[in-house]
Amino acid sequence: MFRHVVLLSWIEDATEEQKAEVAKRLRDLPGVIPELRSYLVGPDAGATQGNFSFAVVADFDSPEDYAIYRDHPAHRSVIDECIAPILASRAAVQYHTA
Repeated sequence: MFRHVVLLSWIEDATEEQKAEVAKRLRDLPGVIPELRSYLVGPDAGATQGNFSFAVVADFDSPEDYAIYRDHPAHRSVIDECIAPILASRAAVQYHTA
């Protein structure tokens, strides 16, 4: 299994509507990108000060399947239309799971 983890922080001016749209649009992706084996997304629970705002954890059968997701037009559309306008910072990692 190949895992992709992303942490996002929003700009201060990001609205609740914009944040909700990110979550909604990302949650729609498993219906259009069959290479996604598991897909968990959601906002930070607020338990610790200074955390990132939002997380994505996606599992794939292979790095090649991850690349399909990464470059898929539906995924790129969410990034360009919803995430980029409110993004303050991003961290990501991909790794093979045991």
